[in-house]
Amino acid sequence: MARRRESRPRTAPRAAPTVARPRRPEPQRHPVVFAPDLVDPDVRKVVGRLVGYGYEAYLVGGCVRDLLLGHQPKDFDVATSARPEQIRALFRNSRIIGRRFRLVHVLLRWPKVIEVATFRRTPEEEEDRAEQSRESLPIRSDNVFGEAHEDARRRDFGINGLFYDLEREQVLDWVGGMQDIAERVVRTIGEPEARLREDPVRVLRAVKFAGRLGLGIAPELYDAMVCCRDALRLAARPRVAEEVLRLLRGGGARRSVYLAWQTGVLALLLPELAALLGEARGEGGAAGRVWRHLAYVDGRQRLGATLDDTVLWTLLLLEPMKRAGAAAADPDAAVAVLLQAQVERVAIARRCTDGMRRIVAALPRLQAGRPGRLGRWPGLSLALDVAEADLLAAGLCARPVAELRRGGRP
Repeated sequence: MARRRESRPRTAPRAAPTVARPRRPEPQRHPVVFAPDLVDPDVRKVVGRLVGYGYEAYLVGGCVRDLLLGHQPKDFDVATSARPEQIRALFRNSRIIGRRFRLVHVLLRWPKVIEVATFRRTPEEEEDRAEQSRESLPIRSDNVFGEAHEDARRRDFGINGLFYDLEREQVLDWVGGMQDIAERVVRTIGEPEARLREDPVRVLRAVKFAGRLGLGIAPELYDAMVCCRDALRLAARPRVAEEVLRLLRGGGARRSVYLAWQTGVLALLLPELAALLGEARGEGGAAGRVWRHLAYVDGRQRLGATLDDTVLWTLLLLEPMKRAGAAAADPDAAVAVLLQAQVERVAIARRCTDGMRRIVAALPRLQAGRPGRLGRWPGLSLALDVAEADLLAAGLCARPVAELRRGGRP
């Protein structure tokens, strides 16, 4: 008789080891109610649709900062847990843009566009190296996606790292930005020198936010800006040029340029201008005229009359160009040499430098009300902006320019 085999209890198969993910940190939640008319209703619809389909979606960055500081945002950015393809599937009137960092533009009534980005995180060192090795290849899906708290921490300054939950009417703060808003100060997220060396253009961004929004700069950030300013030489010149223009466009040009001069950034980027500001004394000299040119720019901005980039560059560099021309046998050639030196440091667009040379040459005739053949010049309106600002800065009557604007003669 065969012996009965004893049955042994079966053991459950071992589960594959799991890697414990770090627990998502909870943000500080601050109840804040904004007036309904301050938030674009189309933005509310975009966020509502994302949330309705089960995704996280918040207002982020500059729009939250501006609302908290009492300014009307120029535009609204949305960050979400949805991937670009998922966002695109929800909005037929949208398109995916970007190569390395894919975003979705939801296209509304022209020219209105709402930018929607997926939460991202700072890549680990190994991922960063792998990403750089693929830069020459078509990008498939190399966005380093993350969670909301990781997206907040990768941003530059605390005032820009705040998220707003429209549904719950709460500010979500993982980075201490609400304290920075309360103290009205610009402070980096993380160690200042490390964050500035990661991206030297942040030096100019700190100047811009302090100048445009009337904020202070945290002492540790100010020291890091002075220490790291030379790293701006490594930044892409067109990007530096664009940031300089943003200093001038934001309504705080006078204070922004002063901060750039005070920190030594101006001496690095526009040394002729910095030298002129450093040597001249008193409101009646060349330095005084520079500050009044910038006050004119801010005044026009407050009136909603945005000046052309050629006018902004001309007013910023007008006094150095005048000085170069006055000391030379060939003023036009001297101005061209000065501008070429500036282009090598800051990539001012060719369109702008050509216009600047013509405007400086035409100023005496325009300010005297004798335009001659300049009446047919396409750039006349830009030159009249500069002529008006320069007459006012010198304490002179701008009536000749006003008459030329109206098409008459003084």
